[in-house]
Amino acid sequence: MPRARYSVLVTESAERDLEAIHDYIAEHDSPAKAAYVLNHLMKVMDSLATSPERGSYPKELAALGIKEYRQAFFKPYRVVYRVVGANVYVYLIADGRRDMQSLLGRRLMIG
Repeated sequence: MPRARYSVLVTESAERDLEAIHDYIAEHDSPAKAAYVLNHLMKVMDSLATSPERGSYPKELAALGIKEYRQAFFKPYRVVYRVVGANVYVYLIADGRRDMQSLLGRRLMIG
């Protein structure tokens, strides 16, 4: 039986995250490395169309009892999203080494 397909919708702020990650890597490493990372982050997001429930709960949110958001990884990057009906909304794409607590709080308006 085929799995349900979800529509993956990337918010404007997550689009800006992708651009910023790409530009930073292109400037500080190489355009080829930037393209490689961007390609893999896109694959992670594409995979959410068939299995969004596989993502874990971000520990920073789970600690607050918030379990409607999930995350998928392309290390060290975290893709934070929420499943609503047949849609997957990508809210944040960030280097997991950043201060994720405040980043998530600001982006998701929590706390």
